[in-house]
Amino acid sequence: MEMATIITKSASAPNSEFAEFAAGCFWSVELMFQRLHGVLQTQVGYSGGSIPNPTYKQVCSGSTGHAESVLLEYDPAVISYNQLLNAFWEKHDPTTENRQGGDIGTQYRSAIFYHSPEQKDAAIKSLEAEQVKYKSKIVTQIVQASQFYPAEEYHQKYLEKGGQCALKGNKDRIRCYG
Repeated sequence: MEMATIITKSASAPNSEFAEFAAGCFWSVELMFQRLHGVLQTQVGYSGGSIPNPTYKQVCSGSTGHAESVLLEYDPAVISYNQLLNAFWEKHDPTTENRQGGDIGTQYRSAIFYHSPEQKDAAIKSLEAEQVKYKSKIVTQIVQASQFYPAEEYHQKYLEKGGQCALKGNKDRIRCYG
């Protein structure tokens, strides 16, 4: 099994920070974040589960408790954590438990994995503000980031490798396919 190396801070952005989100299939979530100005790096992987170094097959079985997530490094001088949260909310339906569209399973749950107390507070406030837009209860989990396991290399930048544009500011519709 070929696992990707976890991203580390860019030497060119010493004040960068990390953020982590789960909002369904990680391919489209990653591409959405890749397109945002201020997002320096993205990586897809597995978070919030119970076993170390899970494989895609294990995560899809539902037996590990992991969510398909996107870890990203961003420059807070260019894009704020609140702007990342806004993009997260716009990307998916946070009221559907363990599913996004046709993707069903615990690995497709909505979650914000915070990396600091400030991110936790911002996530809670954004969820409360977002809830007023929905009749159904938002089921997004807000949990402290723990171990992030990079997904297999073939999952990294999958949609970009498939020909979809990842340029900053691109607004083309994201097409997800398996």
